[in-house]
Formats: sequence, structure tokens, C-alpha cells
Amino acid sequence: MTDSRSEVKRYAFRLLAYRGRSENELRERLASKGFSEAAVTETIVNLKEAGFIDDAALALDLKRQTLEQKKLGYRAARSFMEKRGLGRDLVESTLGYDEDVELANARNLLCKRMKSMGNYLTTKERKRLYDYLSRRGFSSPVIGKALRDFESDDREKG
Repeated sequence: MTDSRSEVKRYAFRLLAYRGRSENELRERLASKGFSEAAVTETIVNLKEAGFIDDAALALDLKRQTLEQKKLGYRAARSFMEKRGLGRDLVESTLGYDEDVELANARNLLCKRMKSMGNYLTTKERKRLYDYLSRRGFSSPVIGKALRDFESDDREKG
């Protein structure tokens, strides 16, 4: 593959036009396309200086996506952000931890799931809900609390 700086930059812009990417993610994609390390490094430095690559801003955006839109737990949000090439320290400092947010997300997902299940939970249904929330990245204490809260609400209504 030819290695002109303009080709590397053009391909980088094509990738960035699709969605925001971390520096590591962009570096890997450009290298896998066959561009030289020098051309990739120069392009990334130029893009960072111009403000097209900002890992901190990307981390904040991914936090919003995972916690507010996708309603994931912190474990799944952390994994998602790390898979996108963000460093562990940046992910931890951006995410922090707020049990109230995680509990609210778990309750929200439980309410959506319970609409199709009826008022009384069998042991099997409770296990299915637990597993569902676990796969969505919620911690065991939060899942337990959300299930207890939901069941106590049902008893008060019924």
C-alpha cells in the first residue's frame, strides 16, 4: 500500500466521520490498513493538535451513552469503554461510581422486563431477571436491592 501522508489522513477522517475513536483505536485501525508507523504517528499527532482526537471527551460521551442511553451497569460500561481503546485510568476517573445511578438503571430495566411477566415472581423468573441484569453489567448488591425494592413495591400495591 502506498504510504502518502494525505492517504493516511483521508482514511483517518473517514474513520472519524463514522464515529468518535480513541487514539489507540485509531492507531490500530490505521496500522491494520498497512500504513507505516511513522505516517500513523504523524497523522495522529496532527489530528490531536487539531482537536479531532480527544480521549477525555470521548470517555465522557461513552459514559453518557452507556449509563444514560443503554442503561448498562458500571461493570459493562467500564468494559465497553476499555474495548474502545481508552486507558483504565481514564475510564475509572471518568466513570467514578454512583450506586444511585446504577440502582436507578437496574430498576428501570426491571420495570420494562416485568411488564411481560405479571405481578408475582417465581424463583425461576427471579433468577432470569437476576441473570439479565448481571449480563447488563450490574453488581450483585445492586441487583439484589433492585429486586427486593421491586417485590416490596408489588406487595404494597397488591
